[in-house]
Amino acid sequence: MKLPRHILAFIRHGEYDQRPNTPSALQSGALTSIGLQQSLKAAYQLQTFLTENTLPLCPQIECSNALRAWQTADIIQSSLQSEHLNRLTVHIEPDLHERSVGIMTNLTIKEIEDYLSQDPRVASPPKNWKSDSHYCLPCEGAESLMQAGERVKNVIDQHFNQRVQHNQSQVKVVVGHGAAFRHAAYLLGILEFDDIAQLSMHHATPLFFEYSPSSGHWKKIAGEWKKRTTINTPLID
Repeated sequence: MKLPRHILAFIRHGEYDQRPNTPSALQSGALTSIGLQQSLKAAYQLQTFLTENTLPLCPQIECSNALRAWQTADIIQSSLQSEHLNRLTVHIEPDLHERSVGIMTNLTIKEIEDYLSQDPRVASPPKNWKSDSHYCLPCEGAESLMQAGERVKNVIDQHFNQRVQHNQSQVKVVVGHGAAFRHAAYLLGILEFDDIAQLSMHHATPLFFEYSPSSGHWKKIAGEWKKRTTINTPLID
């Protein structure tokens, strides 16, 4: 008997209108014209994978609440509807959002550091705070990159526990953000810790991972990570 296959597709949102030098988690910019085209290409790449592997697509596409992620998911859904009997829907999952900087949201990196320097109660952040997986800004509502990855991992675990229980072969599409995805991949055992800083994700390009219920392990089966050219650049989005 052919065993069911449990496959996850991570898709980072397409290129969007981003304020420079600013942590990106809650920025509200829409996809650029390039981002729109990237999202259409993602739909094509996803359907090609499904066809080549004779696999069904889970009809509910998950995405974060960020406009750029929702637009990417919406374009994928609209592009593939006819191939999937108009059954596809997009579901917003808030826990897929990128690392939050709390009350410092949408401030530039310099503005964040300036505000912290005025507060005698807190220590100055380390020089690499933007890319430190475990550092959390000392302000209300902030979290570390690893905490963001834990949120995303929990979403993945929840959905795949259901898939395994129902013994279903499906490809589950999750549209979100690069840094949160990479930290979730580490927590899922897909990446080594050092890989988080060395790798990134191409905009709107699927990465496919397969889960083995017998071993409890994930492995990448298709798609390529983007290699970072400068390790010390921020890991946010």
